[in-house]
Amino acid sequence: MNKKEIIESGTLVYAKPELMNETPLHYCPGCSHGVVHKILAEVIQEMELEEETIAIAPVGCAVFAYNYLDVDWIEAAHGRAPAVATAVKRLNPKKMVFTYQGDGDLAAIGTAETIHAANRGENIVIIFINNGIYGMTGGQMAPTTLDHMKTSTSPGGRDINLHGYPLKITELLAQLPGVCMASRNAVHTAAAVKKTKRVIKKAFENAMENKGLSIVEIVSTCSSGWKMTPAASNDWMVEHMFPFYPLGELKNT
Repeated sequence: MNKKEIIESGTLVYAKPELMNETPLHYCPGCSHGVVHKILAEVIQEMELEEETIAIAPVGCAVFAYNYLDVDWIEAAHGRAPAVATAVKRLNPKKMVFTYQGDGDLAAIGTAETIHAANRGENIVIIFINNGIYGMTGGQMAPTTLDHMKTSTSPGGRDINLHGYPLKITELLAQLPGVCMASRNAVHTAAAVKKTKRVIKKAFENAMENKGLSIVEIVSTCSSGWKMTPAASNDWMVEHMFPFYPLGELKNT
């Protein structure tokens, strides 16, 4: 059977979304970015938003999303993706506008843009990849780095007394009236992938219905930055990341 016949027969188990181009993924083995890219491509296709989507990529590993998803992209300066997305959505209110950001970008240099876009209730979606470190630039400590977690700039582990507490920015945003949805998810299992896809689709629907800002946090691994194998990274994430960043719905109005 050809692909169309397989799809119509209902026996299709896996297929590469047509919205993902032929560029080979450059991400490290075990990285969560590729899985999230596939989810986004599937959601955009299924909602028939291929020609209506404008995505904003900032700096860090997240920036390379524009190499893989065949939608219109704008690259923003470090941390400024929500501000750029605000302008794009206001100038093009019928477009589906989302940002794709890592924790170092969103929760550090971009904290102000993130909070104020949320507080204004901009009709955009923020996809927030949280792996607890600065992945691209060498595995430095990020605002989301856990207590005692070792990084290249905290080789003895994060010290709360010295560095402060890990930042739960999704919980902060959930308190703002302009935020209609705040959810924390993962993509480490098939069940988690299915749930995350449902959440992202709901977030996109919110934006198109002008309900306000939706943030979808995805707790992720960084095998290279954590200096672990992909399997060990998943285990470490479940054991250490999930207790501090529990999965689930924080807000849905």
